[in-house]
Amino acid sequence: MSAILKPVASAPATEEVRLAVEGMTCASCAGRVERALRAVPGVERAEVNLATEIATVAVVTGSASAQRLIEAVNAAGFGGAIDRPEAPVPPSPPDREGWRVAIAAALSLPLVVPMAGDAVGAHWMLPGWIQLVLATPVQFWLGARFYRAGWSALRARSGNMDLLVALGTSAAYGLSVWQLVFARTAMPHLYFEASAVVITLVLLGKWLEARAKRQTTAAIRALQALRPETAHVRQADGSEVDTPIARVRAGHDIVVLPGERIPADGEIAEGSSHVDESLLTGESLPVAKHPGDRVTGGAMNAEGRLVVRVTAVGAESALSRIVRLVESAQGRKAPIQRLVDRVSAVFVPIVIGIAVVTFLAWGVATGDWPLATLNAVAVLVIACPCALGLATPAAIMAGTGVAARHGILIKDAQALELAHAVDTVAFDKTGTLTEGRPVLVENVPAAAVAAVEVLGLAAALQRGSAHPLARATLAAALEAGIAVESSHDLRVLAGRGVAGRVGDRDLRLGSLRLVREIGFDPGELAVTSERLQGQGRTVSWLVDVGPAGRVLGLLAFGDVARSSSRHAIATLEAAGIRTVMISGDNRGAAEAVARTLGIRDVRADVLPEAKAGVVDALRAEGGRVAMVGDGVNDAPALAAADVGIAMGGGTDVAMHAAGITLMRDDPALVADAIDISRRTWRKIRQNLFWAFVYNVIGIPLAAFGLLNPVIAGAAMALSSVSVVTNALLLRRWRPTADRRDERGKS
Repeated sequence: MSAILKPVASAPATEEVRLAVEGMTCASCAGRVERALRAVPGVERAEVNLATEIATVAVVTGSASAQRLIEAVNAAGFGGAIDRPEAPVPPSPPDREGWRVAIAAALSLPLVVPMAGDAVGAHWMLPGWIQLVLATPVQFWLGARFYRAGWSALRARSGNMDLLVALGTSAAYGLSVWQLVFARTAMPHLYFEASAVVITLVLLGKWLEARAKRQTTAAIRALQALRPETAHVRQADGSEVDTPIARVRAGHDIVVLPGERIPADGEIAEGSSHVDESLLTGESLPVAKHPGDRVTGGAMNAEGRLVVRVTAVGAESALSRIVRLVESAQGRKAPIQRLVDRVSAVFVPIVIGIAVVTFLAWGVATGDWPLATLNAVAVLVIACPCALGLATPAAIMAGTGVAARHGILIKDAQALELAHAVDTVAFDKTGTLTEGRPVLVENVPAAAVAAVEVLGLAAALQRGSAHPLARATLAAALEAGIAVESSHDLRVLAGRGVAGRVGDRDLRLGSLRLVREIGFDPGELAVTSERLQGQGRTVSWLVDVGPAGRVLGLLAFGDVARSSSRHAIATLEAAGIRTVMISGDNRGAAEAVARTLGIRDVRADVLPEAKAGVVDALRAEGGRVAMVGDGVNDAPALAAADVGIAMGGGTDVAMHAAGITLMRDDPALVADAIDISRRTWRKIRQNLFWAFVYNVIGIPLAAFGLLNPVIAGAAMALSSVSVVTNALLLRRWRPTADRRDERGKS
């Protein structure tokens, strides 16, 4: 029996289309856009990044045009356009929501103040028609967005917080108008303050969300600022022409002068220099570069003139890849508001159903349809989401406020919500756990040479230089009380060191390569040099090249740990939180610092693109990961982590990509940030519990006619007061260091 071979169908070729989407306000909006795109024939996958407002669509090649995808987005009620990833990111739009919040607060305040007066026996209640004038613009002008979003949710057959706000505030407002027009008492019970305050507070929450969302484009703009706008392209005849970076191509030779940023990725064709790659690789010291070495666009050239042969530009450059990593990773964080929306999707139809049943049951049973209307409205009033709307923003505002007073700037409420569950903290090394600048760690003289002589001569050669190693040498000499002599005939040996004369001595200070080039034997110091280099130290050799020339000694430089780093690691470990070091430095340097601080898990020699991958691997192990860093190279990892924490002294890119910034360069604040997050999360859960308790108890009472609208309004106000008071208890929080100092004083 012969076998029948069937051809294996290969997967159809796909292409990726990126669309910019306008008009999304919540996760349900992103979901509707995804559903609309997936319904287009030929679309295999559609993912919408709410943070960056970008839709990434995988389409079978030739099956659906970009215009067809844009039409699907427009049909769903949003604006769509082709995204141009290499185009400059436009400035953030002006803040148009802040003034709406301010106007709503100004109109709501006169309605709320009389309630406080009633509590102390003072009757400041405004006449009903004035309350109507104040509440109407809040309800229908400033609150119009909730009606629009609620109507969109209804058309999509779903419920969300916007629909709940629209229903609840409309019930309170409508009952107040009915009472004002038809009530026979001189001062009827009105609920205008309930509708106005709910809309004001929810508008405030929306404004805070929008501010956090704008941080994404700020981070990308900061990254793009590292790329020069023009490059000096060398022509065939040897002349140089300033060319826009968009017109530079692979294979072009570009000239990079001292003090300029390298415009594109490439290899050095001519020249030697030191290149500061700290913003991109995390390497704390400038790296010597020679012909054949690779360089990265965005790095800073120090002292030598370089000719770089371009190997990658545009979307293929390392800097562009980092931009894409930040852009894609920042959209993955899910706020607790999604939980509230899911609850609202069930809560809203249930409340409406109960109100309708209440109205019909009382009307049919008693024939008193006005009474039936009041009881149905009482159901909607008690269900008005005052406490539900306050539960999350009140706790978040209290938590972020007290954290800011103690040096922890929480720019993203999502980070505050997520940090409570962190069980792994990954630290960058350079500039985060360490000072991020080189210092002299060892001064090793040759036989019959004094250490003070080596340091004094080296400082004299470095006098006036801005090189990081020169500054470290001069600082060490100053600390040792050495009077630094003058030097002359100074010249830079690009990529190798410096030469000059101090007094009548002809000296060289530089790398081991320089020592061998001038024909000197390191001697017994070679073993010491190997040991120091194995620890990740940078070694500079001092040589006297005069008639009686000899190697005088060596200086070893390294990055030292911050004074508070060991305490920070110990605090986290004591709290049951795992600590990991992720560093672009070599393994010797990384492990030397890790041993000092008590970190057992070290990931060294990690490239910028790989840092986010290490974070993803840690997350795949089942933990909630926080990443702490300070440089551009940390930005993708900060965005990929569940919580990104940036050091305040770091780069703007790191601070934009992170949800939390430590305003002091103190790693001990990491544990405090997690602590305030955990306390805030507890308050959010407590507030949501109390908000629903009032509804669970109040709605049945209102339905059975045991809770008139006046009592319903009072219960609604009490629920709001309870959640706000509970949230304000967070103001008593103190950082670990403050609590320790207070115990010491007592």
